[in-house]
Amino acid sequence: MEERLRRWRLVLGGDADGTGCALGGADAGMDAALSALYGGGPGAGRGDGERSAGLGASAPRVARWLGDIRAYFPSTVVQVMQKDAIERLNLSRLLLEPEMLEAVEPDVHLVGTLLSLNRVMPEKARESARAVVRKVVAELESKLAQRTRAAVTGALDRSARTHRPRRVADIDWDRTIRANLKNYLPERNTVVPSRLVGYARRQQAVQREVVLCIDQSGSMAASVVYSSVFGAVLASMRSLRTSLVVFDTAVVDLTDQLHDPVELLFGTQLGGGTDINRAIAYSQGLITRPTDSIFILISDLYEGGVREEMLRRVAAMTAAGVQVIVLLALSDEGAPSYDHDNASALSALGVPAFACTPDAFPGLMAAAIERRDISQWVERNMS
Repeated sequence: MEERLRRWRLVLGGDADGTGCALGGADAGMDAALSALYGGGPGAGRGDGERSAGLGASAPRVARWLGDIRAYFPSTVVQVMQKDAIERLNLSRLLLEPEMLEAVEPDVHLVGTLLSLNRVMPEKARESARAVVRKVVAELESKLAQRTRAAVTGALDRSARTHRPRRVADIDWDRTIRANLKNYLPERNTVVPSRLVGYARRQQAVQREVVLCIDQSGSMAASVVYSSVFGAVLASMRSLRTSLVVFDTAVVDLTDQLHDPVELLFGTQLGGGTDINRAIAYSQGLITRPTDSIFILISDLYEGGVREEMLRRVAAMTAAGVQVIVLLALSDEGAPSYDHDNASALSALGVPAFACTPDAFPGLMAAAIERRDISQWVERNMS
């Protein structure tokens, strides 16, 4: 009972009158850290213009608070509280100070905030910001790279299977036997292989072209981070030719930065308008082998350009054999606000628009490489 009252006291905040439970020691420090962000007085931290009593705009005070929450809470909770502090208390400008950047817990949302501040960041804070971004990118690469390479390599191998292997060495005997079990002759204790399953000759050349086209609008910040990491991983595979472009009302080709995702991210500029049609037009020029190409548009589909022309371009790409995929988000947060009319129009063209988590993206790439029905893949994997 006492533990339950303690927990309710921490949840409700305020004084001990409501629960009859007083806090001391580490609990009191934890309560103060929570109150600084979520409590502290009428309207504090609730977006009505009044700041929480515990933080204010003081950089030293905020730095101490960041240290406190890292001491009291696990890193996953710290990341949520940091995100809330930036949004609720307008602390973005304090992140321009190196000492602040050294105190924060790096995560994808923080990287998105730093990228949005990139153009106004003073030089003294830039290297600290790069260190934060570098740490997050390294963690994402270690988590996602191996799974992505395995899924893509497996899909390329499967797509290279043939029923007319040229040499005995190219026959996949395990799959051939399983495919011909119905032809088993018990009197001879053998299987008659009426159908061979094997591998086409291994190709050293590029087998697929992949174009990642990423919307830089502010709501897509996490998607930009994840897309850049995946783009770097895909670019490291010789069997793929990967291009990456980002866009707002202009289009920037960052393909030559794919070897260094940190530099790539600092080449983006979050915010601004959106011209999807122009971005697709540029991406069309990067595709040289339509039937072996995968075009992935990552956008909330709010089009500031010519909508009808955008849809015509998508229709032309699919008619030419390009595998077109539209992701409303590539993040763990689900789909943001998006243009439902454009999503429906794309679906009518056979191009479903959906949000994809980073964990599911390798499987999506495998499905695209094998030219499976993406709508069916979404139903099975993203419900």
